[in-house]
Amino acid sequence: MGASPLRRAKLGFLGRHMMLKREYAELVLSGVKRATIRLGVVKPKKRFVLLHSGGRVLAELEITGVEVKRVAELTDEDAELDGFQSKKQLLESLKRIYGDVKPSDEVTIIKFRVLRRIEESESEESKYLGLKPVDVASIALRYGVKLSERDVEILKKVSETGSIRKAAVALYGDVARRKAIREALGRALKKLVESGVIGEGA
Repeated sequence: MGASPLRRAKLGFLGRHMMLKREYAELVLSGVKRATIRLGVVKPKKRFVLLHSGGRVLAELEITGVEVKRVAELTDEDAELDGFQSKKQLLESLKRIYGDVKPSDEVTIIKFRVLRRIEESESEESKYLGLKPVDVASIALRYGVKLSERDVEILKKVSETGSIRKAAVALYGDVARRKAIREALGRALKKLVESGVIGEGA
């Protein structure tokens, strides 16, 4: 008998933000979970991503490898990378999350390592608690923190251009207006901390 027909899931992308349930995020932070296995073909857009869980940003991760397999080709080693003790446990988890999972379905193994915990990156020298300005902007926009229309406009421009300098030029035509951009980012960061999206450390 020939192989069963391959059911291709829709192509997906992983952006700057990786969302995980708290139980899985804890495994990432402890070093037990070093990969996430997603149904379908998933292509990371960024090498470095932020780990989110429970409405908070917990860590920055580096994507170290991406591999596409059929479900039938998954191994105990793949399961261990994803924090499970066996392939059987992994398949049970995939079925809970995605429902009907066939042996011929494609899955993507996204491997990563923890660069730093966000809570541990805080210092007097770090204006944005270890985050880049573009990350502060994108997280604030993602979580919809309450800001003025002008601040939202500034954050969108920082997210779009990727830097304070470029945002100042785009909005004001003058790189010297960076202070206004920084102030908006500061207000956004304050709101993120107050709402618990970003932790201030233990």
